[in-house]
Amino acid sequence: MPAFRDFNFKLLVIEQLMYGDETLTPAFSIDECLRAKGITDPQRYAFDNDLAYTVLDEARAHFEALEISEELLATVDTLVLDGGLQVYCECSPVWDGEDGLFDVGSLDDLDLLPNLRLISGAQDCGMGTLFKEEVLAARGIVSD
Repeated sequence: MPAFRDFNFKLLVIEQLMYGDETLTPAFSIDECLRAKGITDPQRYAFDNDLAYTVLDEARAHFEALEISEELLATVDTLVLDGGLQVYCECSPVWDGEDGLFDVGSLDDLDLLPNLRLISGAQDCGMGTLFKEEVLAARGIVSD
């Protein structure tokens, strides 16, 4: 199985496959995960344990261990950068999108997505300096 180097880039791919296309199943739910531990209110849990603006350990462990086949990765033709992604809600139930918690730090994982053609929202979320149009264009990827 291909290995991701940037956790936040992997989250973008998971967003597309798990919550967008619904081809990576089952969909992870932090509510269900915490409920199995007897925690009924993920937001209160995060606030009470000083975890409000972090990735909860349960979500990080799940998503880091999640294996995505090359065949499934080959189906990804679009990635969306947006503070309101479902995968971010599953990682950090009270995150407000106002910090760099989910900023992608490297584009090394682009090699894992041979059919990626569009990255949407890079400029809007302040990631334009990383997702430079000339770098993407050299790979046949458009950024809007």
